[in-house]
Formats: sequence, C-alpha cells, structure tokens
Amino acid sequence: MKIQIEVQMFANGANFLQSGSCSVITTDFRKEPEWTAAVSAYEWIQKIKNTVRYPDDFQIVRVVYNGENDITDLVRKVRPIIKDDLPF
Repeated sequence: MKIQIEVQMFANGANFLQSGSCSVITTDFRKEPEWTAAVSAYEWIQKIKNTVRYPDDFQIVRVVYNGENDITDLVRKVRPIIKDDLPF
C-alpha cells in the first residue's frame, strides 16, 4: 500500500518542502495507521538527508500523510533499531 507524504524541513537557514509516496505494510497500517506512516516517513527523511547531506541545523518542521494527517510529533519520536548481532 502507498501513502502520500509531505515533509517541511529547515536547513541552511531556509525551509524546504519535499513530497512523494512511500510504501507501508497494509496490515500494520490498518492496526496503527499514524505510527506506521510515521516510521515510513522517518525512513524516507533519512534517505533524503543522506542523499542531500543536510547540515547540522537540519530540522523537521512538519510531516503530513495523505494530505491531512499531521504526524510531525510521531516522526520526531521514531528512533532506529540497532541490530545487535554481535557474537559476544
């Protein structure tokens, strides 16, 4: 399933708007639509940051999915899960 995401960001003293679509797992989205959208948006924002290499003043201003659902606070709460597969 795809959702539309709009992200307003601040970097280099200016605001930017990036929009696009992201894939989400349908069953997860039906159970927790906002959290699932927030995780997908967070992953997408990380890809944008790595591609464009925004400076240290990068901030997420606003995140909206499907045109009307504000998930800014949830996206700010998302943290990566560090895979702990060390042999010791």
